[in-house]
Amino acid sequence: MSQSLHADVLGWRRKIGVVVPATNTIVEPEFHQMAPEGITNHTNRFQLSNMSLNSDADFLRMVREIEANLDVAIDGLVPAAPDHIIIGISAESFWDGADGAAALKERLSQRAGVPITLGSDAVRLAITAVNAQRIAVLTPYWPIADERVCQYFGQCGLDVRRIIGLKATSPINIAEQSADTLEQTLDDLNGDDVDAIVQVGTNLGMAKIAATTEQLLGKPVIAINTALYWHALRSMGIDDTIYNFGQLLERH
Repeated sequence: MSQSLHADVLGWRRKIGVVVPATNTIVEPEFHQMAPEGITNHTNRFQLSNMSLNSDADFLRMVREIEANLDVAIDGLVPAAPDHIIIGISAESFWDGADGAAALKERLSQRAGVPITLGSDAVRLAITAVNAQRIAVLTPYWPIADERVCQYFGQCGLDVRRIIGLKATSPINIAEQSADTLEQTLDDLNGDDVDAIVQVGTNLGMAKIAATTEQLLGKPVIAINTALYWHALRSMGIDDTIYNFGQLLERH
């Protein structure tokens, strides 16, 4: 097996860079739980204020603040010589549709000098991997962002049957959504007319909940953080079977 160009004693297989906003407390611990032996995660947290989110206008303001800080966040990871970088933010990756996501991925990859994994792209490929086409979607977003998510999936040829946005009241409040709320929303989204349920919003603590719900429902439940890490690993040729996070990391 090939190894990292800059292997160290812990990351002797690969080193993954991870970009997250300062307010995100879910991506890092979930990725650390998923990491197989010899894979290490190295996070750069960029400035994002814990602003109040009470409207579509507020949510748009948050997206613009993320957009303004992404390039600098990439620059902060480059000195660690990662083999791959995961953008641990999802709204930005859906915002400008499929073409916009492709352009964003190319621009950030050129800046970093290594391949990039984006949330929108990773989820799209995960949906394909589990042979789903009709989906229901859970987000922590406000309607302005839910519309962008639906637009992206539609442009990719996927059929969004329904979407529920939790309208989190701040970036940190996204992580504060309870397990009961998330489980109930997944149940509300389920139906015979969907092949899979998809969750976006990287600060929702969904990886383990999605895996458990997948067992209960007998259909794929794709958490975006699981899709992100799966995509990064498989893109680097790491095909380890990782348990307790659902079928993506166990079978694909």
